[in-house]
Amino acid sequence: MNQITDTILMVRPASFRANEQTAGNNYYQRSPENVLPETLLARARAEFDSFSGKLKEAGINVIVVDGEASVDTPDAHFPNNWISFHQNGTVALYPMFAENRRWERREDILDIIEEKGFEINDVMDYSSAEEEGVFLEGTGSLILDRVNRIAYCALSPRADEDIFIEFCEDFEFTPVIFEAMQSVNGKRLPIYHTNVMMCLGEAFAVICLDSIDDKKERKNVINHLKGSGKEIITISEEQVTSFAGNMLQVVNNNNKKYIALSSAAYNCLTEDQRSALEKHGDLIHSSLELIETCGGGSARCMMAEVFLPKQ
Repeated sequence: MNQITDTILMVRPASFRANEQTAGNNYYQRSPENVLPETLLARARAEFDSFSGKLKEAGINVIVVDGEASVDTPDAHFPNNWISFHQNGTVALYPMFAENRRWERREDILDIIEEKGFEINDVMDYSSAEEEGVFLEGTGSLILDRVNRIAYCALSPRADEDIFIEFCEDFEFTPVIFEAMQSVNGKRLPIYHTNVMMCLGEAFAVICLDSIDDKKERKNVINHLKGSGKEIITISEEQVTSFAGNMLQVVNNNNKKYIALSSAAYNCLTEDQRSALEKHGDLIHSSLELIETCGGGSARCMMAEVFLPKQ
């Protein structure tokens, strides 16, 4: 069982803007003023191409699929929310909070993955939960310790406890449930996705412990991380707003490890934090300023890890 992979799926934007359907509980989103739609799309594509290009240069296998221009999916470049790939050959499809994000689920992407030589044995489709108005947005909501079979989930309007437990039973993970909060206009409100405040690598965890207000929940998370041998690298709530928690450890064809993150995340890290991370891989960073501003998500959200067996 592997914690990190050398293959990721990325979806190149075909339409792009701040998604009004997700803005209600994603407090990181902002809509740039006085920018033409075609300019927004061109800039988002440039950021995407630069980031995916750096990953390819590092020897990561990047499967780039073009978004569908005929469908209104302004967040299609965040594929990790609707799909996850597992080493037993199973694919999971997830229920999405925003209606226009449900259109991101594409069967042809499974065909493309199979054409690249990967084996899909089964599809676990949780998307019918949308009819009940409950959601679990993939590896945005789920932080998976695939080796130790532990799944971490910060509950939010986009991460329902019951479906999370169902996922854990189906995929044989031990659930670790907590609430991660952020300050919005003087109130403590749920962070929309767990992967904004937490990242898990082979031997480390980046986490904003200050966002877990409940002391028992915080202690439980720490105990599970320490119990599975992870070095805990803490980040502040302020660093979370620069997407310092939204990073991903990957490995290239020569077994060299990297940690992919945005330039905003990289620049907000202290020297000590960077040094701690660099023990676990070279840092690859790229400017994702527009994608972060409009989408309220960053580098990790753009990468769906492919763990499927080869045919």
